[in-house]
Amino acid sequence: MFPLNAVLYPGVSVPLHVFEDRYRALVHHLLRTTDPSQRLFGSVAIREGYEVGDHGNQSLYRVGVRLQLTDVEAREDGSFDIVAVGRDRIQLDRLLTTGDYPVGEVTVLAGTAADVPEDVVQQARATFAAYRHVLRSIAGDPLQGELPSDPTYLSWTLAACTPLPMGERQQLLEASDVTERLVLVTDLLRAELRAINVITSLPATEVARTKWSPN
Repeated sequence: MFPLNAVLYPGVSVPLHVFEDRYRALVHHLLRTTDPSQRLFGSVAIREGYEVGDHGNQSLYRVGVRLQLTDVEAREDGSFDIVAVGRDRIQLDRLLTTGDYPVGEVTVLAGTAADVPEDVVQQARATFAAYRHVLRSIAGDPLQGELPSDPTYLSWTLAACTPLPMGERQQLLEASDVTERLVLVTDLLRAELRAINVITSLPATEVARTKWSPN
């Protein structure tokens, strides 16, 4: 397990600089796995606390993402620059911290295959288009390329590209199905548009860490 001060999503690519001993040990463990597709680790967002330091994280969200390690660059000081891509959602049932690196007992959360109403999809796409148009004039385009047509991938794309506070990003991750997630992200985008119309600024949140990847 690799807790982070960020909420990640399936389909999201995340670059990380790994320098703490426990997470360097985790990377070494993953690299000993012969099959690259099985170089998997989990991440949940830190509700209270820090990624590094003596005190570390004090409280974690339970729902997170299972990631696949895709790129590794070893540095001379023993640290690593890595890239990982979110694969699916997990629920953290128990965190064990007595070993060389944190280990989580998790439940993989299966996605639902229910049909998504077309009006929900179109409202989400239209609202993001309006938000994207406004954001381009403030801080550049939040998305490279076009929105996916598949509702599931669309929901994760919108969640990843919308700069929101951590609690709201976690809400999107924990949404029970695609329809709920699209309705929620549409409502959140509309709220951001109303705020931008009053004060032309971005929400106070860090979004540079993650980027949407279709891989």
